[in-house]
Amino acid sequence: MAVTASMVKELREMTGAGMMDCKKALAATDGDMDKAVDFLREKGLAGAQKKAGRIAAEGVVATAVSADEKSAVVVEVNAETDFVAKNEKFQNYVAEIAAQALTTDAADMDAFFAEKWSLDETMTVKEKLSSMISIIGENMNIRRFKQVKEENGFIASYIHAGGKIGVLVDVETDVVNDAVKEMAKNVAMQAAALKPLYTTRAEVDADYLAKEEEILTAAAKQEKPDANEKIIAGMVKGRINKELKEICLVDQTYVKAEDGKQSVAAYVAEVAKANSAKIAIKSFVRFETGEGLEKKSEDFAAEVAKQMGQ
Repeated sequence: MAVTASMVKELREMTGAGMMDCKKALAATDGDMDKAVDFLREKGLAGAQKKAGRIAAEGVVATAVSADEKSAVVVEVNAETDFVAKNEKFQNYVAEIAAQALTTDAADMDAFFAEKWSLDETMTVKEKLSSMISIIGENMNIRRFKQVKEENGFIASYIHAGGKIGVLVDVETDVVNDAVKEMAKNVAMQAAALKPLYTTRAEVDADYLAKEEEILTAAAKQEKPDANEKIIAGMVKGRINKELKEICLVDQTYVKAEDGKQSVAAYVAEVAKANSAKIAIKSFVRFETGEGLEKKSEDFAAEVAKQMGQ
């Protein structure tokens, strides 16, 4: 596969490695971006940055929570432009979708699209979407939704930046008061800001850890070629622990910690002790608008010329 300048640029932005190193890595891996990242890390030429999802598509993330706060849903609805995403009619429609998704029995998007639109049962959810596309005059899509339920506690909800990010946090607790609710909102804000991949270390995939150990071992040997296996193993263990503290929500440093050291788990335990409660952060869901979607690159001048028939 031919290595293009845009591929080199993308890899460089993802890893911080030099241009020639990126070009060599892509050539060595036949243009496979993920393998090229691993190649650079093994050679010690790139940091441990994670490949970020390509955030591009416009739209809104919204949440809906039941009156008893024991069930909630987060949804993402996309539009072509930020102008439409900020439109009141579009946002009201998104809120209606969230309300329906809160109680739906649909297991996937196909089933959700096929069910009756709750506010007008003469049409399906899909038909209502088509109707809204005609009214607003821009292509839109209901991309995804995720329900969360908790009988022994409550669900906390947080929306950031007017709908760019939405988070739900499942809190199991025997005490529900303002202090515990404030803690849950703070944890949701933490998830929005620091973008963890897992709730606890127990969720981390064993294959992922094995792959990381392999990459970090190769990098450590490149860094210290004369070191014995024990030293290399210690370096790798330390780096994996550091990485887990970044990607696991409860292990992260709590952003509001006064000492700059307290973990989220320690913060939750502190609130639990102060309120004589048993509290566990069971899980979280984080949606970011356009996450993983490509936005078409538009040449405005060319588009105007096209519209004018030039």
